[in-house]
Amino acid sequence: MNIAVLVSGGGTNLQALIDYEKSVSECPYHIAVVISNTKSAYALERASLAGIPSFVKSPYSVMGKEVAEKADRDTKRIAVSDAVLEVCREYKVNAIVLAGYLSVLGGTIIDEYAGKIVNLHPALLPKFGGVGMWGHNVHEAVLAAHEKESGCTVHLVDSGCDTGKILVQKKVPVMEGDTPDSLYSRIAPHEHEAMVEGVCLLAKLLGYSR
Repeated sequence: MNIAVLVSGGGTNLQALIDYEKSVSECPYHIAVVISNTKSAYALERASLAGIPSFVKSPYSVMGKEVAEKADRDTKRIAVSDAVLEVCREYKVNAIVLAGYLSVLGGTIIDEYAGKIVNLHPALLPKFGGVGMWGHNVHEAVLAAHEKESGCTVHLVDSGCDTGKILVQKKVPVMEGDTPDSLYSRIAPHEHEAMVEGVCLLAKLLGYSR
């Protein structure tokens, strides 16, 4: 299963996918391309080191600075999504993996890849999902709600925000005295496991492995 991995930051979950593909002789997926919405993402360096083609598709790079600065959020979102779709078609991508991708896809790509996009979310959905729930915002909300456990979720992407079918969840306890940083540090290793498990499960669901 050829996958495109979409990233925004450090790319530790991308690295987990790279390492698994290299270490398993019958890995059910192949990372065909990496796409970032920011040119400063270290994930792009990880792709380069692994010999994986990579692209930056941001509102500025897709629309030009002058047009992007005047465009509204939805217009920019669709422009970037359409540019991502072009790359996915070019690299014959079968499925899309959102690995810490801090943007929202919309438009044609959602229909063309319906049931073939997975996202990693740093909480136990359906709790603490939706608009604004990303990164430390999520961990702060979990702590403010005095939850006894948190974790991460890999789910299918639909037209909503963090609303698609759940594929994999990993749970960790919330400890007394936790901060957003300490909670994240406990969840992070499980994110890497969940990311690989979720992509392998997607491959199975789509008929690329037994």
